[in-house]
This record gives sequence, structure tokens and C-alpha cells, in this order.
Amino acid sequence: MPRRHLGRVLGQLRAEAGMTVDGAAEVLQFSRRKLWQIEAGRSAVSRSDVRVMCERYAARPELTAALVTLAGQTQAKGWWHAYGDPLPRWCEPYVSLAAEARRLREYADGMIPVLLQTREYATAVCRQRADLTEADRDRLIEVRLRRQRVLRRLPAAPRLEVVLAEAVLLRAVGDPGVMVAQLRHLVEASHLPQVSLRVVPLAVGSYRAALAGPFMLLDFPPVSRVEPDPPVVYREFLTGALYLDRESEAAEYEQAWAGLDAVALGHDESRRLIETISAEVHQGGAASGVRRC
Repeated sequence: MPRRHLGRVLGQLRAEAGMTVDGAAEVLQFSRRKLWQIEAGRSAVSRSDVRVMCERYAARPELTAALVTLAGQTQAKGWWHAYGDPLPRWCEPYVSLAAEARRLREYADGMIPVLLQTREYATAVCRQRADLTEADRDRLIEVRLRRQRVLRRLPAAPRLEVVLAEAVLLRAVGDPGVMVAQLRHLVEASHLPQVSLRVVPLAVGSYRAALAGPFMLLDFPPVSRVEPDPPVVYREFLTGALYLDRESEAAEYEQAWAGLDAVALGHDESRRLIETISAEVHQGGAASGVRRC
């Protein structure tokens, strides 16, 4: 994300300076390919190169300082590298994108979204990874929990909007005590000012997002005078992920999200349904000593 933002700002500054890519590359003594990769966000860029570009483009001093700082972020590794291999390489771009987003919109029909999982729920999910050692599973759990810190990001945490299929709440992950605590956590999270949590009841039947499957829409803030980066659609699978950022693709998922708005319960109704499922489905199992897995 720092590369994308930086490239877009530098491209706009070049255009405002009346330079073509070829002309700027000649003045900067860059290859055309190097300049194109920088503006496309395809490569890291040094602080010194950014400073020279800003000078040639007559950027304001305060903007130059901000872009030079941003250039440092294009070369830095993300926090997740400290945890080693458990985080799949195809998931790393998502973690980076989420760290920069101003709004996250997620539809889930299989599991509670990672950003709202309790430690016990995350542990029960990660136990399904028989291909990992116990130490790797522990690191994977810590990575999941570390991802949640984005909701406490300063100076401004992103807005999180989640729509859950009711089946997610009914599915027993771990024992009944795990589910009771998880659903209580959802209710508590739904009261946070930056969190919206709604549920699509089973009675709704078929709807567009159900055909699409689980997805997340990531929206980004503008940088300087540049328009916001287009939304990115994130789709995760067992062995990989899709990152969709074409305008036509984003539009399809925007329509799917609009359809969710039409069929999901309101916030208060959703909380009541979560509490009812916790009491009647999961607490009942805990009281009777039934252990689910």
C-alpha cells in the first residue's frame, strides 16, 4: 500500500509539472521502466530518489517530507515477518492492505471473521491445521490476534462493517464454552463506535452475496490531493487468495454488499439474535455437559 500511494502521488506531481514519463525519466536520469515501476507501485523506492523527484516536480516542502517518509515504508517489512512462516505468503498483501484501509467491509458465511475472533475460537480453528507443528500453530494464533490490533490503530482506526450469515453463529467451533464466549465477544464488539455487526437470518433464503461466497472490501483514504485508491476485494481460500481491484470487479461486489444491506437484520435485532443463539444453542450444550467439536 505505501508503494501504491507513493506512486500515485508522484505520478500526479509529474503530470502537474507538465512532464511525460519519457521526459521525466530523461531529466531524472532514470530508465523509463524504473519510473513506470515506481508510479505503478511495483517496486520499492529510495528516499533519495523521491527527494530528487519532488525537487524536479516542484513539490511543496511539506509534501516532499511526507513522501520521503512514505518511501521508507516501501522498503520496510511488515510486523508479520516476525512470526516466521505460519502466515502464508499469499495472505501478506491482505495484512498490509488492511493496515492502510480506512474501512473494512466483510461478509462471512463459514467462520467468525479473524478480526472478531477470541483467542479460544482462533485456537479451535487453528487446531484443524494438522500440517503444522504445535509451535507453528501457536505462532499462527498469535498472528491472527495481532491482526486485530488494526482496530485500535492510531490516529484513526478503520471502520469495520461485518455481515454474518446466521449459520456462522450456529456452527460449533470448539466446545460450547468457546462459542458462548465468542458470541458474547461479538455483542460487546458491536457496541464499539467504529464497528457495525449485522446478521442475515437463515429464513432469508438465497441472496446475491451467498452466491459470491465470503469476501472483504477494503476502502482506502486519499493521499494528498489524489483520489482514494480503488477498493480492493479480498477472497481467501484454503490454498490461496484473490485480490480484485478492477473497477468492474469491485462494482460487482459493491452490488453484493448492497444486497446484504437489504436482507440483513438491523443492529439491535442482530444482537438479540446472537444472544438468543448463545443461550438456546450453545449454553444449552454447556449446561448438559455435551462437548461439540
